Amino acid sequence: MTVSQRVTRSIAGVFIGAGLSLSLAACGKGGDTPSASNPQSGAGQKKDVEITLVGYAVPKAAHDVIIKKFVAKWQQEHNQKVTFKQTYGGSGSQTRAVIDGLPADVVHLALGGDVNKLAQASLVSADWAKKLPNQGIVAQSVVAIVTRPGNPKQIKSFADLARPDVKWVTANPKTSGGARWNFLALWNSAVKSGGNEAKATEFVTTAFKNVVVQPKDAREATDAFAKQGQGDALLNYEDETIFAKEKGQPLDYVVPDVNISIDTPVAIVDKNVDKHGNREVVEAFVKYMFAPESQAEFVKLGYRPAATVTDPRFPKVKNLGTVAEYGGWNDVQKKFFDDGGIYDKIQAGKK
Repeated sequence: MTVSQRVTRSIAGVFIGAGLSLSLAACGKGGDTPSASNPQSGAGQKKDVEITLVGYAVPKAAHDVIIKKFVAKWQQEHNQKVTFKQTYGGSGSQTRAVIDGLPADVVHLALGGDVNKLAQASLVSADWAKKLPNQGIVAQSVVAIVTRPGNPKQIKSFADLARPDVKWVTANPKTSGGARWNFLALWNSAVKSGGNEAKATEFVTTAFKNVVVQPKDAREATDAFAKQGQGDALLNYEDETIFAKEKGQPLDYVVPDVNISIDTPVAIVDKNVDKHGNREVVEAFVKYMFAPESQAEFVKLGYRPAATVTDPRFPKVKNLGTVAEYGGWNDVQKKFFDDGGIYDKIQAGKK
């Protein structure tokens, strides 16, 4: 199954600080970027359109290429210039920013649960997933275990994270979307190995006793592991580890063959689109994100290709769980990560 410059990122290179970057997305002589408020210019030239794309940081490099191709295609086919504003950061912080008034037209977030929060705030249609291809899932990955060079502790699976001789690092699931995927991957591995809820709770509790630090986000978790030397292992997105390794960073990692499908959704922020009057172009852009040439850009970044595509970079996952098996993100958030949920109880038991 299936950021800004990522070459300088650390091992996982996960989240860059939230900030607004104006991305050139128009094809014109000298690379000029027209403003969306510019009047019509030239016979038959339609008024320029501006789209604001808000996302979690990891897929920015793919977005940049996809946007450039879309802008050229739209200009050729519709004689209309499109410009993009892009802003990136942690998925949770980006979600809060949109709720607080960041005028996103399109969001690409790390969790379906974050899009659900936008729906609850009446910004996104409640049936957003049904309106898009693949239920809105535009890029997919799995959880990888990054180890020390040579994997001296011979860590092969999530079960090894519960061994008394293995210490590991993950971001805090209360503040990091990626860390919620990490937590769910451990829980899923216990269930898929034949455990009931009690056994899964016992396993995850034991494993989390070996966590040496839980920073607020994935970037800090990576720094703790790579720069500060904490832990024997780090949980991270497979796509991030692939990208870092292909950029020459010396690291080892394993992809457990019992894993969880990390599904990252795209959605149209209907309330803002209606206000901006750019629905036709926004809908066309989101549809284009699912086109083969766009999907190829995500694969280049290490996201998993469609099931019909084989790529030696992606080891086969024998047993791939999904968040839907656990009731979807609304149920998962409430059960595991809301105040008083299973994660809080596990943390309380460590004290």
